[in-house]
Amino acid sequence: MGFPRHLSQHVGGFVISRGPISQLVPVENASMPDRTVIQWDKEDIEALVQRDQTSIRTIQDIPKEDQSTFRMLQQADSLGVFQIESRAQMSMLPRLKPACFYDLVIEIAIVRPGPIQGDMVHPYLRRRAGLEPISYPDPAIQSVLESTLGVPIFQEQVIRLAMVAAGFSGGEADSLRRAITNWGRNSKLLTFEHKLKSGMLARGYSAEFAEQLFSQIKGFGGYGFPESHSASFALLAYVSAWLKCHHPAAFYVGLLNSQPMGFYTPSQLIQDARRHHVEVLPVDINHSDWDHGLLAQSATPKGCIRLGLRIIKRLSRTGAERIVDARKHRSFSSLKDLKIRCHLDRDDLEALSAADSLFQLSGHRYQSHWDIMALQDSTPLLSESNEAHSVRDSISAPSAIDNVLFDYHSTGLSLKQHPMALLRAQDPFQRCRRQSELITMGNRRFVRTAGIVTCRQRPGTASGVVFLTLEDETGNINVVVWPSVQEQFRAALMTSQLMMIKGTVESREGVTHVIASALYDHSHALNDLAVKSRDFH
Repeated sequence: MGFPRHLSQHVGGFVISRGPISQLVPVENASMPDRTVIQWDKEDIEALVQRDQTSIRTIQDIPKEDQSTFRMLQQADSLGVFQIESRAQMSMLPRLKPACFYDLVIEIAIVRPGPIQGDMVHPYLRRRAGLEPISYPDPAIQSVLESTLGVPIFQEQVIRLAMVAAGFSGGEADSLRRAITNWGRNSKLLTFEHKLKSGMLARGYSAEFAEQLFSQIKGFGGYGFPESHSASFALLAYVSAWLKCHHPAAFYVGLLNSQPMGFYTPSQLIQDARRHHVEVLPVDINHSDWDHGLLAQSATPKGCIRLGLRIIKRLSRTGAERIVDARKHRSFSSLKDLKIRCHLDRDDLEALSAADSLFQLSGHRYQSHWDIMALQDSTPLLSESNEAHSVRDSISAPSAIDNVLFDYHSTGLSLKQHPMALLRAQDPFQRCRRQSELITMGNRRFVRTAGIVTCRQRPGTASGVVFLTLEDETGNINVVVWPSVQEQFRAALMTSQLMMIKGTVESREGVTHVIASALYDHSHALNDLAVKSRDFH
């Protein structure tokens, strides 16, 4: 519901760029001869331009090679950044330590199945760190591989190597390219093995070099990234990283207003924003628009975000638009004023109450819920009686735990305490290390840790390893689960909402993981926090 029935080519628009369009966006051949299409949706282009212009500045105005941005990325502080926000990319950033734009081009291309399966990642990192010498069989090979320290990382390099090392013609090299991109669906790539190896041997290269190069080419068959494609991605990655570094409030507003997208939930984005000292204000009936907003004036140097009505579950878009439109004339003075001017039904009013967005009009959640009941036409005596008002005034405010749970239930996030902070005094969580403590423990130390399970991944290139991400009140915890542990703790691995891990901290090159030896499901602790429904009737 709400998605296109099918995707089609849109021929009525223009994209004007300063340089070749292929430097900005991937271009592909259309089914019609001599026609190409770009891989962006026409609505996305319009939205991108509007959000860039209304938030900060246009792409060409952003400073190039900003070192503050690269220092941020070297610390794997890339949550929400285009293309380099995944767990694998975050693990690579502190090891590769990108310091210029071309490093980002390599960063994006190297964390792909092709380079991984072709055993290109570790040699490149060792050479970059000065741990392995860089050598080339001859100047022709050097001209192809010098930019990547002698390791083929891009698809174009493989094609050029076939030409300079094995004597392929341009047409033959293009046929090899097509065979590489179809690897896995058929075995045409193997038909080039003899020609490649014999061509290299005839030109004086060793059999070992020929075998190694063909193995790398087969690796690219899994997924080899073109340099031009990676460069276009790197540009957008750099722009979004620069925004996060220098204008974090605008960065998070753009992400939150584009949900659902990316690896991270609005809750995780908001927590990351607050860790970057961005002030986040709650949904407020007298201040929130439909979208999340960037406040022009803020007491904090990193900026301020006002959460929008769009985050409230069960609130209709029509009701929200009526609220924003009515407020243009004057603010709401009471709950009755809100209902009359906006013609809101009970469902919309209760959604607003559950999200605690009526606190300026009715006080805390329980009071606003009572007031909504009193407004209903079916209970005129209740709304007028002195007894009703005395009952309302005696309603106690929700507890801290109640407020957090209601926040998550009604908006999917909370600006109050994290659930793990509420559980921290209980057993066994008081014996569990927080994420902020793991990074200072050193290497190969036994540890217990716990958190909300936010991500489970099992990449095809990881030999059956499962990667978990747990979230606690201080950050995200990366967990590695080997196949033997998966089998032993399968139920906890597959179904836990709240998980405790026993394992070993592994910290190297700025990357910290917990290697799990045991997994325990503690979801019942979250259930124990749940609030029983109250009958205000």
